[in-house]
Amino acid sequence: MATDRATVYWIEQRPAEGGRSVIVRRAPDDTIADVTPRPFSVRTRVHEYGGGAFAVGGGVVYFVNDADQRIYAVRDGHAPTPLTPINSWRYADFALDPRRGLLFCVYERRVSPPDDSGDVREVVENGLAAIPLAGGPPRSLIADTDFCASPRLSPDGQRLGWLSWNHPNMPWDGTELRVARINAEGDLETPDTIAGARDGNESIFQPEWAPDGSLWFVSDRSGWWNLYRSRAGAVEALCPREAEFGLPQWVFAMSTYAFLHDSASRVLCAFCDRGVWRLGTLDANNGRLSQIDLPYVTVSGIRTSGDHAWFVGATPTEGPAIVDLDCTTGQANTIRRSSDTAIDPGFIARAEAVQFPSEGGEPAHAFFYRPRNRDFVAPPASLPPLIVMSHGGPTGATTPAYRPAIQFWTSRGFAVLDVNYGGSTGYGRAYRQRLDGEWGVVDVADCANGARWLAQRGLVDPRRLAITGASAGGYTTLAALTFTDVFSAGASSYGISDLASLARDTHKFESHYCDRLVGPYPEQRDLYAERSPVHHVDRLSSPMIILQGLDDPVVPPNQAEAMVAALRRKGLPVAYITFAGEQHGFRRSDSIARALDAELYFYSRVFGFDLAEPIEPVPIENLDEARTPSPPTIG
Repeated sequence: MATDRATVYWIEQRPAEGGRSVIVRRAPDDTIADVTPRPFSVRTRVHEYGGGAFAVGGGVVYFVNDADQRIYAVRDGHAPTPLTPINSWRYADFALDPRRGLLFCVYERRVSPPDDSGDVREVVENGLAAIPLAGGPPRSLIADTDFCASPRLSPDGQRLGWLSWNHPNMPWDGTELRVARINAEGDLETPDTIAGARDGNESIFQPEWAPDGSLWFVSDRSGWWNLYRSRAGAVEALCPREAEFGLPQWVFAMSTYAFLHDSASRVLCAFCDRGVWRLGTLDANNGRLSQIDLPYVTVSGIRTSGDHAWFVGATPTEGPAIVDLDCTTGQANTIRRSSDTAIDPGFIARAEAVQFPSEGGEPAHAFFYRPRNRDFVAPPASLPPLIVMSHGGPTGATTPAYRPAIQFWTSRGFAVLDVNYGGSTGYGRAYRQRLDGEWGVVDVADCANGARWLAQRGLVDPRRLAITGASAGGYTTLAALTFTDVFSAGASSYGISDLASLARDTHKFESHYCDRLVGPYPEQRDLYAERSPVHHVDRLSSPMIILQGLDDPVVPPNQAEAMVAALRRKGLPVAYITFAGEQHGFRRSDSIARALDAELYFYSRVFGFDLAEPIEPVPIENLDEARTPSPPTIG
C-alpha cells in the first residue's frame, strides 16, 4: 500500500484474471479506479517472494511488471512507459528522491563468473541501486552484503537508511541497520551502523525516518519485536512490551506503524499479542500505548496522511479489506473488500484460541474451529473429522482472521486446528527459536499433540485425523505422516520431501535457511536424510494427496515427484495433481478451486463419506488395495 497525499494506492490480486496483480487508486473524492491496464501484472521476483513492487510520488506510479521485471512509470490517463532496460536485473522496495531525479531500490541480478574449473555457475548479487526517473540503466550503489531491504530517504534528502544481512541469517535471525550520506550525484558515502551487527542476532524491521530526522525501527533485542528510536547518537526503547510490533520479512515493504499528523513522536501502530493483532497509538514522549477498539485481528500495510490512516484489516467474520481510519474520531470505514460475497453467519466458524502441552511439557498454540453449517446437524453421538493445518515458512504464523479455505472445511462438517507450532512468530523470539535445529521435530510434535489433545477431549473423531499444509507446512505434513502414527491421511501442497535437495536446489534467499533449522549442509547430511520423509517411506502407512505447481522455483516439482515415486513403489494410496503455469502458491481461481475440491474428494474416498456436491474425481492410485486405516492410539 502507498499514499500520495490524500490518495491511497494498493495492489489487488485477481484470480479471475489469471492471477494478475493490479494497482488500484482511491482518490480524495472517493472514486476508485485501476491504475495499471492489461496485460500488466504488478509483481517483483526479488527473493522470489517479492513485495514492495511499486511506489508513488507527484501523481506518478512506478511499478515492476511481472512478465519482464522492468520498472515502468504510469501517469493517470497515459500508457505505462519503461524506465529500465531489458536485462537480468530485478527491483523492489522503492524510495523516491525527486530532488536528484532518482528512485532508490533493492536490486537482484544474475551474474555467472567462471569458477576455477572453467565451469560457469549462476551467482546472484543483491544490493541497493539508483534508477534515473528519466529512464536509463540502473546504477549499483552498494552490494557488500548478501541481502538488503528497506531503503528509506531522510526528510532532508541527505541520508539513506536500510537493512542488510548475511548468510546464514534470515532477516528474522539478525540484521544490521545502516545509514549513509548521499552525495549530489546520488552515490552513497561510507555507511554507519545504527543498530544490529553484520553477523549478529538482533532482528531489525521497518526503519522509518520521523519528521524531525530521528530514525525509528523495530528490534527484537529484548526478546520481543518492540519499537525503538535513534537520535543524537543514542537508541531508546519507546514501548517495552511482551508483544510483537514486527513481522518476519518474507516480503518487502511491510509496515506495522506510521507517523500521525506529521508528528515526530506519535505513531499509529499494530502489535501482535498471543497471535492476535491489535491497533493502537503510541506517544513516544511518555511511552503510552493506547489501544483502539476495533474488530480487526490482523492489521498490516499501515500508511498515514494528515489525520487519516489506511491499512489492510481482517476480522473473524470478514476477509481482508482496505480500511480508512479517521485517527481523530476513531471511525473506521471499509473502502474495498477482498470479496463482496456476503456469507450468512450461520455458515461461519469462529476461531477459539487454544494452548496445549507438547513435547517436554512445552506449551503450543493454535486456533480451533468447530464445524458450522446452519442447514445441517451432525448425527447424535458422532464426532467430526479433523484437519490439522500447518502453516508455511516455517517462520510465519496463522491468525484467527476469516479465511475461506478454513470455512470451506468447517461448512462441510470438518473441525480444523490451525497450529502456531514452535517456530511461529507472534509469541516472542524464544518461541520462534524453539525450531532452531529442530525442524521436522518440534513442528511435527506440536501438530500431532494438538490432534491428540482434541481427541482426548472428545471433540474430534480419532479415526479421522488428517493433516494439510503448503510449502514448509507441506514438509511438516509429510513428516507427520511419516514419523508419527497420529494421522490417517494428509495433503501436501508444494511441500518439501527431501531437505538435502532443498539445500542444494533452492534460490539464494533461502539457500542457507536450513543451516539454522536443521544444521549446516553438507556437514550434517546424515541429519538431513534422517529428517527427510522421502528416505523413510517404509514408515508410511497413510494415504496422501500431493499438489504441485510446475513452475515453482522455491520448491521445485522434483520434490513432489520423488515423494510420489516412493509412495508408488510401496503401493500406498496416492493422488498427484499438477498445475501448469503455477509457481510457489496457486494464484489462478481455477487452480485454487481445483486444489480444494481435489483434497475434499480425496478425503471422501479415504474416510468413506458421500459428497453433498458433484466434484470432478481425482485419480487415486492403489486405493482399492488399501485397507481402512486403524485408529491411532490416543493416550
